[in-house]
Amino acid sequence: MKIAKTVVLVFVVFALVFSYAPTSFAKDIKMGYVNLGKAFDEYGKTKQADTVLEKKSTEKEKERQKMVDEISKLKDELELLNDKAKQEKQGVIDEKLKKLQEFVNATREELNKQRDEMVKDIVREIDKVIQDYGKQNGYTVILNDRVLVYGEDNLDITQDVIDLLNKNTAGAGTKKN
Repeated sequence: MKIAKTVVLVFVVFALVFSYAPTSFAKDIKMGYVNLGKAFDEYGKTKQADTVLEKKSTEKEKERQKMVDEISKLKDELELLNDKAKQEKQGVIDEKLKKLQEFVNATREELNKQRDEMVKDIVREIDKVIQDYGKQNGYTVILNDRVLVYGEDNLDITQDVIDLLNKNTAGAGTKKN
């Protein structure tokens, strides 16, 4: 009987302590969250990187199209030749097709690598700005919105982060609320 009373008493004490503890701890915690997708999309450097990659992609597409046009011209010429000349011309066409495929693969790989590096650099910058913002503004915790189930709008610091990111970025994106 004594053991049961002791267990009940300990349980009641723990219940009382833990019922008050979260509220006292919560007063000392300053939390916020960031929509990383929005911060990434609205960061001026992201838009600049997209422009650079688009320009390179367009240049590579022009080179690819020249190669395709040359192959098409060779195929048209192929029809006018005798069997021996056709065979030689087909060898030239096959070699050009191989080079075209190699060019397409190398271009895709190069552009993907450049994009991945740009994205990594931008994400690192965003992460640093968030950490600095958190330290300067006394935050205990700043969450990524992807792991957030619910958060009040007043805890969303995304626009503050975007503003800090774009503060020193030439051609920064327009401010959106």
